[in-house]
Amino acid sequence: MKQLIVVLTGICILIVLVPTLLVIPFQGGSGIKKTEKQAQHQEKKETTTLKESPVSIPVYRTADRRVEHIPLEEYVVGVVASEMPADFEIEALKAQALAARTYIVRQMVSDQTIRSPKGSLVDDTQMFQVYKNNADLQKIWKDDYRWKIKKVTEAVAETQGKILTYNHKPIDASFFSTSNGYTENAAAYWTSDIPYLKSVKSTWDKKSPKFLNHQTFEASEFEQKLGVKLGGSEIGKITERTPGKRVASVVINGKKLAGRDIREKLGLKSADFDWKRKGNQIIITTRGYGHGVGMSQYGAHYMAKDGKTAEDIVKYYYKGTNISNATEFVNRYMAKK
Repeated sequence: MKQLIVVLTGICILIVLVPTLLVIPFQGGSGIKKTEKQAQHQEKKETTTLKESPVSIPVYRTADRRVEHIPLEEYVVGVVASEMPADFEIEALKAQALAARTYIVRQMVSDQTIRSPKGSLVDDTQMFQVYKNNADLQKIWKDDYRWKIKKVTEAVAETQGKILTYNHKPIDASFFSTSNGYTENAAAYWTSDIPYLKSVKSTWDKKSPKFLNHQTFEASEFEQKLGVKLGGSEIGKITERTPGKRVASVVINGKKLAGRDIREKLGLKSADFDWKRKGNQIIITTRGYGHGVGMSQYGAHYMAKDGKTAEDIVKYYYKGTNISNATEFVNRYMAKK
């Protein structure tokens, strides 16, 4: 009887051990190690790296008063990091990267209407595009530098070599912070009509912290800055609005002024404004932030939150455009040098 029990016990042990012994040689180690290797491989596979740039951009660094030659894609990283918050959605950052790269490539192949300092293609200010290098960004971002630069670099790498074109030419990829609910026709802000810069609804912008702004002026300051004389308790009458619902023209005590001029002379956030007088003060409320032409950055951010891709975003704000390779235009620039 005891021998039977021993035999049965041995059989049971073999039933348990044999499958395990058969599987171990194919695992290449423990199950935990295999999972770690898979995770590392997956992480490596998903990380997009920035490839070497084919050309360098001569950028006039205003603080140092010298020209710095910056690899194209490194320049785009510095622009995106400077022009759009790094905590925006990745698809919005990718849209910004496309716009930034398009801007500089267009600058490379077109006759410049705005001249940069001698020996440079652009400077690092809003006159062209704001650019900051890694040292600048480390000072600004401090402890957040590592994750922010990684995220921005990823957005640039995933769009590397791509620009926006219309009729096979790089577009004027204008952008701004926040709309008033609509973008603006280029012709309503500049003198010429641009077919891909047409007014579109951008209702996402109402979520932007920069959507509403209030500014107060003394009546004397208001008169002096606009070159007008107020009559009685009234300020003026808005007589026309643009396709983007901004103020096109105003009449103040018989004098006609353009809404854009009022915005610029008073330093308003937007040309969509209304005003009221309270005693000797004039309180102006604006909606939106920026000129309103092209891509709204906050609109792009909230579109991305709604699941839209970078391609969805740029094709919404830049009507009829295509995403194209920059190679042809970069080669043309290099041939000119």
